[in-house]
Amino acid sequence: MRRPSLVHRVLPSVAVCGLAMFVAPAQARIKLVALPERAATVIRLDNPNATLIEEERVLTLQEGLNKVDFSWNGVSIDVDSIRLLVLEHPKETVLLNVSYPPNEQALVWEIHSKVARQERVRISYLLSNIDRLITYKAIADKGETKVHMRSHLVLRNFSGEDFDSARVLLDYGEAFDRGIRHEETRRLLFLDRADVPITKVWTFDAARIPWDPKKQNTNVGIPVRYRIENAKDAGLGEFALWGGKARLFQQDGHGSTIFLGEDRSGVVPVGERMELYIGDSRDIVVTQRKMSSRQVNIRRNKNRKIVLYDKDERITAKIENFKDTPAVLTMIQHIPGEWKMVECNMDFERENATKLRFEVTLPARTKKGPGVKELVMHYQQLNIRP
Repeated sequence: MRRPSLVHRVLPSVAVCGLAMFVAPAQARIKLVALPERAATVIRLDNPNATLIEEERVLTLQEGLNKVDFSWNGVSIDVDSIRLLVLEHPKETVLLNVSYPPNEQALVWEIHSKVARQERVRISYLLSNIDRLITYKAIADKGETKVHMRSHLVLRNFSGEDFDSARVLLDYGEAFDRGIRHEETRRLLFLDRADVPITKVWTFDAARIPWDPKKQNTNVGIPVRYRIENAKDAGLGEFALWGGKARLFQQDGHGSTIFLGEDRSGVVPVGERMELYIGDSRDIVVTQRKMSSRQVNIRRNKNRKIVLYDKDERITAKIENFKDTPAVLTMIQHIPGEWKMVECNMDFERENATKLRFEVTLPARTKKGPGVKELVMHYQQLNIRP
């Protein structure tokens, strides 16, 4: 049994009227002459939530009014998205009307042509159940200074329609010509970049990691990530990188690789960073303490009851690097509510109203001990109610 698919037919309106005299009005619409096969098909994957299909057809039009029947059976098309564009003679070939026969997955275009001719048109629509996945594979060198980065597009077609020949377009990378049939999955290489610089970054989030690891019954590790800049200096930066699953490996120096881990990245615009988690490390130790906390600028009502106050706090964080090489630590601190910084010995960036990001470059350890830096942060939380 032939699987249902898209059907396209065309017939001059004169022929339709002539045949209509011999059928009852309650009968189904007259079957129209089938169109030639698609001349070209484009599958556009620019939007992760919808797949746009653009196909070119050659209509054989008669002089005067013509009717073109576009039917879809067994496939899910967004009816409101269907468009017809005349490509060759738009001033002489005019779309006059669109009608939707009742109880059918179909529409009929009424097209007026000044002369009888073959007219090339583009039909576009949003088709459901064609999805795509983006995967990344990054192999770091032994020194963890650069990666060979590859990205694949996994295209899966469960739409009910066969595309024997199609041009697949993503919003980055080169387009490629591949057909894909119903219930078929294809894996296609879309991005291949060697020697992409990376920075190995440790991330301490004061809201997630214990402040004093020595008081914990288990070892406290700090999450480690590879940071990749989506910039031209890094061999990228031509387009946004889609979100997807990433598998990370490292060369072992003996011709083989070590599996480091797996992570999922979000969309990375040009100029932004991709950070991929590879595990926890105890090479860097952070010991953070709240040195003081007191109420200041106390405000009372007429009954001498406290109604507002500010809180003055001082925090220190000792950061120790036990590695033989310098390291970069991203430190995340949180100050709730309204606040102001009184004094801080390191530069920081405010990610939002309550979140601060510090980028701390740590020296390598020496014979005397680990490389050490210390953060001192003095701030006030404002207008706190009891």
